[in-house]
Amino acid sequence: MSIVVVGSINMDLVVRVKRHPLPGETLLGSDYETHYGGKGANQAVAAARMLKRTTSKASAAPTQGIGVRMIGRVGQDEFGSQLRNALKREGINVNATIPIAAPTGVAFIAVNDEGQNTIIVSPGANHRLRPENLSPAEFEGAKVVVLQLEIPLETVRRAAELGRQAGARVILNAAPAQKLPDKVLEYVDILVVNASEALGLTGVLPDSPEMALEVAQVLGAKVPTVIITLGEQGAVWVAPEGSGYQPVPKVEALDTTGAGDAFIGALATAICEGQALPQAVQLGCVAGALAVTKVGAQSSLPWREDVSARLES
Repeated sequence: MSIVVVGSINMDLVVRVKRHPLPGETLLGSDYETHYGGKGANQAVAAARMLKRTTSKASAAPTQGIGVRMIGRVGQDEFGSQLRNALKREGINVNATIPIAAPTGVAFIAVNDEGQNTIIVSPGANHRLRPENLSPAEFEGAKVVVLQLEIPLETVRRAAELGRQAGARVILNAAPAQKLPDKVLEYVDILVVNASEALGLTGVLPDSPEMALEVAQVLGAKVPTVIITLGEQGAVWVAPEGSGYQPVPKVEALDTTGAGDAFIGALATAICEGQALPQAVQLGCVAGALAVTKVGAQSSLPWREDVSARLES
């Protein structure tokens, strides 16, 4: 039984600035840092850490019988080698993460003094992952399939289709924001978007939990379960079994880069473990909150013991 993540793998180049530049403006920033990233890889790492219940050490045994499999593409370059090895150290199966003759994806991230970020992604090898590269064998035993939109849309659709055929629940994190045709959504069981992504899909900005529930109802006409994350305001969900709102614990935000990915990884893990949707969303909200207290994408993703400790408190 496994969580299969199909998506992007990037090297993040991060610089801190006092504020984000205006169009045409040049600002001086800090020394840049490199962090392992890509929404696909981040969510795979987030799930892998959520499966390790007892210790924060990377060698910890995951929840019995559950593993994480990453399907993606990296370049035959130093960044690609580093990223693939980093996933392996997290205990993630990377047999279907193949180095190819293309540059590894890179994300250029600026983080301001309030911890808010702007991101420009150069997809590189990620956009060479085509539908014909996906094999049904890679989805065997999948209980949850996790997808995002940093790979070609037709590849997302094929992965969702193969996940459904394997009997898995398909989670689509519709980020970065773009229009989604019905032929993609027809294979999605759970759609997860933030406020800006919900705006792009519906034309309405859900700036409060009450408004988010209304927007989720609209999106629910095409997908059985919809979750809208609202940053420090928490998250709402609409599902066949009902709807609800989950607040988040108060934390001091340093960098919001990995928050959404932490949420998705925790959500996928909880669903794979058979937890009900309200508990899965709660786990995701706490994981997301803890992620913003550290800098970086994968480096900020919390371990299960930290999330459990915060839930107990």
